[in-house]
Amino acid sequence: MTTSSLSWAELLSPTRRKDIPRHSSEGRADPVGTGVDRSEAERDYDRILYATPTRRLADKTQIFPLDQNDSISTRLTHSHEVSNLARSIGARIVHDHKHDVFGNLPNDLCVERTVPALLAAAGLAHDLGTPPFGHQGEETIAQWCRQRTDLPDFTEFDGNCQTFRLLTRLQNAKDDFGLDLTCATLAVLLKYPVFSNDRMAFKKFGIFESERNVANEVWRETGLCEGMRHPLAYILEACDDIAYSVADAEDIVKKGFASFNDLMDALASDPSPKTTNVRDRSMCKNREICSENLNPQELNELSMQMFRVIAISEMVSSATDTFVSHIDSILCGDSCNRFELIANSEATDLCRKLKYFGKQNGINHPDVRQFGVRAHNYMMQTADYIWSSIDEQGTGELSTPFGNYAYSRIPENNRRIFESGDRSCADKLHLLCDVVSGMTNRYLISLHDKLKSLHDGSSCHD
Repeated sequence: MTTSSLSWAELLSPTRRKDIPRHSSEGRADPVGTGVDRSEAERDYDRILYATPTRRLADKTQIFPLDQNDSISTRLTHSHEVSNLARSIGARIVHDHKHDVFGNLPNDLCVERTVPALLAAAGLAHDLGTPPFGHQGEETIAQWCRQRTDLPDFTEFDGNCQTFRLLTRLQNAKDDFGLDLTCATLAVLLKYPVFSNDRMAFKKFGIFESERNVANEVWRETGLCEGMRHPLAYILEACDDIAYSVADAEDIVKKGFASFNDLMDALASDPSPKTTNVRDRSMCKNREICSENLNPQELNELSMQMFRVIAISEMVSSATDTFVSHIDSILCGDSCNRFELIANSEATDLCRKLKYFGKQNGINHPDVRQFGVRAHNYMMQTADYIWSSIDEQGTGELSTPFGNYAYSRIPENNRRIFESGDRSCADKLHLLCDVVSGMTNRYLISLHDKLKSLHDGSSCHD
């Protein structure tokens, strides 16, 4: 292993922002002593697991919103899957490739326990900032903001930025530290460690300007800097790709939008060894269960379960091997910012084919597109109603009963952060994005209907 510019002792920093000397007056992160027998990374996972935004992911869209089939993926099931895969790769690395990846470490740096827990925590948290209706929701918020500003933080709104903001600022009613996670976990979560005004080679930015100081603190504690990914962020990104590419294909078959055989036909056009191996093994399993007298739906679903196990196993192995073989360049910062584990692995064609299958048969399906229009309209109108109440706060006073009611529906901790600032246009837009992105699918529709009836009713009486 070559000498690197990054130190694992810093990269795995257990420091929380409250423990940084300049924040010491805020009090320690664990005043009641609940951290006994848990590493700091394990405590991060537990904090995320019990946080309210994590539970809300159960009613946030992966591809199919408000589906009556409880086995269809949601953002919560997706996040647990990413967390599981990331932890698995972390365990493989620390047990099978410890010296190759970590070299000689201090005795008190227990990577066998820290690294899997750190990856599990980041995997569970990575989608917390995703708004209702998934990517459709992100684009709708961005489109709404384009009507009022040219600031890219808002006109190109992205759930990755909102995740970092939520975890470090919003998710605590008593201070401005959010869940006060370790700097290591926060650094791993920064898939795009850049701001909107300087994206370098990244296709997106991952941090709002409002959290610039927070990001700088995280980077100082972990030995990173703007534009440099945490090495474990590459693993998190790969696990996200693996989880959604496979789960989307499985959901499409469950929905009846395509069959197991349709997927096998789609993979047949890819002659790469990994894809061929996965297809051959899956079809072999399919032939085995064909004799079990199952109805077509059961046969499809059971065949897809077998496919899921085989495909995930192959892609996890490929991602792990690619990480280990590229560890020197990753730690030296020599890897291009666009470097991806899956894209540079033997499973790249398999993953690409699965994503295309998901797009053609899921995202582009007429039913999904039709609901996307409805979701867009719900979100645009709800944002209008909430904005009217926020905009009235420019004077510090509420001027209408409707505005008073709409403003009261904003969570208290979000209002506290807004009211403690100068109530600038950027502050107002952040509050709007904080509120709307934090809603679940059903809550947004319910609030929309309530606000619409009150707003239209008051207009009728004017």
